[in-house]
Amino acid sequence: MPATASMPSPTMMRSGAVMAWRRSLQLRVAASTALASALLVVVAGFVLSGQVRGGLLNAKKNAAIAQADEGRAAAERQLTAVGPTTDDFLRNSLYQLVSGLSSTGSNAGIFDVVIITKADAVQPVVSGHVDPGSVAPALRKIVQRSIRAYQYGPIRHGGSPTTTGLVVGEPIVSSAGTFQLYYLFSTQTEARTLSLVEHTVLLVGLLLVLMVVAIAVIVTRQVVAPVRRTAATAERLAAGHLEERLTVRGADDFATLASSFNDMAASLQRQIVQLEALSRVQQRFTSDVSHELRTPLTTIRMATDVLHSARSGFDPDLARAAELLQNELTRFESLLSDLLEISRHDARAATLDLEPTDLRSVVREVADSTHALAARAVSDVVLRLPADPVVADVDRRRIARVLRNLVTNALEYGAGMPVEVTLSDNETAAAVTVRDHGIGLRAGEELLVFNRFWRADPSRTRRTGGTGLGLAISREDTNLHNGWLDAWGDYRNGAQFRLTVPLHSGRPIESSPLPVEPDDTADGSPGDLTAHARAEGPAGRTDLHRPGVGRPWPDDAHVHVGGRGRDPAERR
Repeated sequence: MPATASMPSPTMMRSGAVMAWRRSLQLRVAASTALASALLVVVAGFVLSGQVRGGLLNAKKNAAIAQADEGRAAAERQLTAVGPTTDDFLRNSLYQLVSGLSSTGSNAGIFDVVIITKADAVQPVVSGHVDPGSVAPALRKIVQRSIRAYQYGPIRHGGSPTTTGLVVGEPIVSSAGTFQLYYLFSTQTEARTLSLVEHTVLLVGLLLVLMVVAIAVIVTRQVVAPVRRTAATAERLAAGHLEERLTVRGADDFATLASSFNDMAASLQRQIVQLEALSRVQQRFTSDVSHELRTPLTTIRMATDVLHSARSGFDPDLARAAELLQNELTRFESLLSDLLEISRHDARAATLDLEPTDLRSVVREVADSTHALAARAVSDVVLRLPADPVVADVDRRRIARVLRNLVTNALEYGAGMPVEVTLSDNETAAAVTVRDHGIGLRAGEELLVFNRFWRADPSRTRRTGGTGLGLAISREDTNLHNGWLDAWGDYRNGAQFRLTVPLHSGRPIESSPLPVEPDDTADGSPGDLTAHARAEGPAGRTDLHRPGVGRPWPDDAHVHVGGRGRDPAERR
C-alpha cells in the first residue's frame, strides 16, 4: 500500500503560527510594520482619491455651468429675435438653436443639448441621439421655477450604453416664450482619470509597504542577530561548555554587550572551576574520613559489645552508660554508612542492580521492618496494595531503603495517627505514596525536605536516631532509577510523599498513577478518612489521574501493622 503524506490540520497550522509569532521578534516587528504602513497607505489613498475626485468634479461643474450660461445667453438672444411665431417655425428655430449650441467648443468636454418647451405641440428638441428622459423630473421642476440647477445622473443615448454624467439646467425667457435649456456633459473622462489615479496610488502604496517592511526586516535583523548569537552562546554555557565566548566586533553597543558577556562568562568559569575543585576535595575528604573511621569504629564496636553483654554485672549507672554507648554507637555507624553512600553518589560511583521486582513484596517488607517503631509510636501502618503483581525493573535494596525512610519519617512525625501506604501502577510507571496526618509541612518546606541534615521540627527529640541524610539519599536513589520523588504537606494536616519509578528501565515516565496531593485534604479527621477508604476500597477505586488505568483494591488489601492493632478511628 503506497504511503500517503498527511496534510497539516488547521489547528496545527494555527498553533505553529502562534508559536512563530511568540518566538520571533523579527516576525513581530515586520508584521507590525506591514500592518501600520498598510493602514497608513490606505488612509492616505482614501484621502488622496477623495481630493482628486472632488477636484475633477468641481472643475467639471464650473466649466459646465460656464458653458450653460453662455448657451442660455445665446439662446435668449436668438429666440428674442424670432419673436412670437407659429409652432412649425418655432420648432425649426429650436432645431437650429440646438444644432448651433451643440457645435460650439467647450472646456467641459463633450456634451449634448436638450430644449424643452411648455407647448404641447412642440416636442423636446435634442442634439444627437440623447434621450430627453435623461433629464430627471426633479431637476425639471426646479428649472421650471426659473432657477438654474445641476445634477449628476445617468445619461441615455439611443442604441448606446448608459453613461454617467452631469446635467445642467438653465431657464430661457424670451419674447418667443419660456423654455428649459439642458446641457448633458459626460463624465467618462473624469472617471478614467480617477481610476488611473486610484490604481497608481494602490501600486505606489503597495511598493511603499514592501519597501518599509524590507527596511524593517533588515534593521531588525541587525538587532536580533547579535541577540540570537548571545542566546545561543548562553545556552552552550548552560550546557557545560564554559569556554564559549562571543566575538567582539566594532565599538558599538553590541560590542559592549559582547565584551561584558565574555567577562561574565570568564568570571563564572573561574568560580565554577573553583567550586568543582572544592567539591572534589570535600567529597574526597568525606570518603577518606569515613573509610579511616571504619577501623577504629570496629574496635570500639567490639569493646562496646563486650561491655553491653556484661552490663548485668554492673551497677545501675554503669549499666545505663553501657546501653547509651551501644545506642549512640549504632547511630554513629548509621551516620557513617550514610556518609559513605552520599560520597558514592557525589562521586557518581553508585550503581544499580536492576531486576524485575514485585513492589508489593517490597512494601510488605518495609512494613514488617518498621513494626517495632510503629509500636513505640502507637501508630498503625495501613497498606493499600493491588491484587495483581506490580512488577518493575528496580534495585530492590535501594527502593526498600527509600520506602523505609519515608515510612520511618511518617511514623516519626505522624503524631500517633495512622500512616497510609498506597501502591498503584499504569502503563509506564509504578507509584507508592506514604501519607501521615501529623505536623505536616509549612509552605515552601516541600522544597527543603530533601536537603541534607534538614529537619521539619528541630525542637523534637528523635525516636529513630536518624542521621538527617535519609531523604537526601532517597532522592539520589530515585534519580538513579530515573524516577520521581515528590513531597506535599499542609501544616497540621500531615504530609504525603510519592515515589514514582518506571516499570521498564530506559522507558520514560509519562505520568504517575497516584497524585502527590492526597484526595482527603478536603475531608475532616484522619480516622474518618481511613474508615472511608476501607468502605470505598473494595468497590474498585481507579487511577486518580487516568481513569481505567489504576487497579481496584481487593477486600483484604488493607493490612494493619502496629503495636496494638486497633482501628485508627478509635485512636482519635
